[in-house]
Amino acid sequence: MLLRPPCLAVVVRSLPLFRHCGTRFGFKCEFGVMGRESLTSKAANFRICNVSGCATELLEVRSEDPTLHVLFIPGNPGIVTYYKDFVESLYDQLGGSASVTAVGHISHSKKDWENGRFFSLQEQIDHKVEFMRQEMQNSRTPLLLVGHSIGSYISMEILRKCPEKVTYCIGLYPFLTLNPGSMKQSMIKNISASSIICAAVSLIVASLGSLPSRFSRFIVANSLGKSWSPLAIKATCTHLLQYHTMRNVLFMAMTEFKQLPEVPDWAFLRANREKIAFLFGLDDHWGPLHVLEEISKTIPEITLAIEREGHTHSFSCTEAGSVWVAEHIVSLIKARILTSNQRI
Repeated sequence: MLLRPPCLAVVVRSLPLFRHCGTRFGFKCEFGVMGRESLTSKAANFRICNVSGCATELLEVRSEDPTLHVLFIPGNPGIVTYYKDFVESLYDQLGGSASVTAVGHISHSKKDWENGRFFSLQEQIDHKVEFMRQEMQNSRTPLLLVGHSIGSYISMEILRKCPEKVTYCIGLYPFLTLNPGSMKQSMIKNISASSIICAAVSLIVASLGSLPSRFSRFIVANSLGKSWSPLAIKATCTHLLQYHTMRNVLFMAMTEFKQLPEVPDWAFLRANREKIAFLFGLDDHWGPLHVLEEISKTIPEITLAIEREGHTHSFSCTEAGSVWVAEHIVSLIKARILTSNQRI
């Protein structure tokens, strides 16, 4: 929701990663050479595409000969520029053998492409499913879904709707169920439930965005973004401090609280346990550790990990957090590749 290789225990099951329509795929990069040292860094490109009549912002790094495509689903706000460091780091650490695409949420952007229309969580889910079908319909490259916060829930729903297309699904700091014990969630729920309060908050935010850039950046840097990277501060000032963006962020949040269950869908998780992995954070009210404990007890086969490095839920707002989480994802992929190769 709103905006840590590693010193953690990662449980990796003995299951092949690269299977697609009955065919097993191997990763062309060897375990020992897959990393940023083997590749010149490549900048992520920004582009806009049309999905079901809606302008959709993408941030992507394309491999010349991909053996894997990583599709990243952001949290809320769904502003792809928050994840630029993460997307580039993930591409680098995969040695250039995978394309990485981050797809933004509708109307979570600087320009009001949709003329003030609000989009619910379900509409954002449908949008991502349609994007995948439109952009990857004829691709036989294995697809790895990575979701952050509510993006983890969206990724699960994509897996539910298109199980034949998705090879593996990783949820980062996942917002999967409601947390009645969280005061922050209760406060955001109450704010988002009132259209009058949402409009007032959005007007205040937009007024900050209308200030000269040096002033708005100073305010953001000294309030929300004291430890944030310049990239995250710029993304906030450019995209989030807009009336239509904030209204959509709050409207989507309101529908999240209506749609998300109080307990996970155990039947779905159990049926897809071979395809799912989660990374939880310490002291994260969106993905509290009691949810991890419930999943571990109920479906111990699912790969679970806890980030203990202090990068927090908003990992993409710092370069160190972006690099660490990318390393974690690559460690999962490497382990699966080794397992898959041993089975061939």
